[in-house]
Amino acid sequence: MSVTQHKLEAGDRLIIASHNRAKIPEFQQLLQPLGVTLSCAADHGLCEPEETGATLEDNAILKARAAAIVSGIPA
Repeated sequence: MSVTQHKLEAGDRLIIASHNRAKIPEFQQLLQPLGVTLSCAADHGLCEPEETGATLEDNAILKARAAAIVSGIPA
């Protein structure tokens, strides 16, 4: 599966591929200068994929890909 890169611009939406809504304020603070709107996977009713990666990074990529594919929104 290939990864499409997307340059975020003001007004874009971005999904944080986590069901932990407590992470959203942290990401909002970091990404606030970009003017993007954030949500988490739980806000979209997305299923959390099984974390089968060998590393934390592998699992983050699995979750982000799944969220982006199902929602059509960068993750």
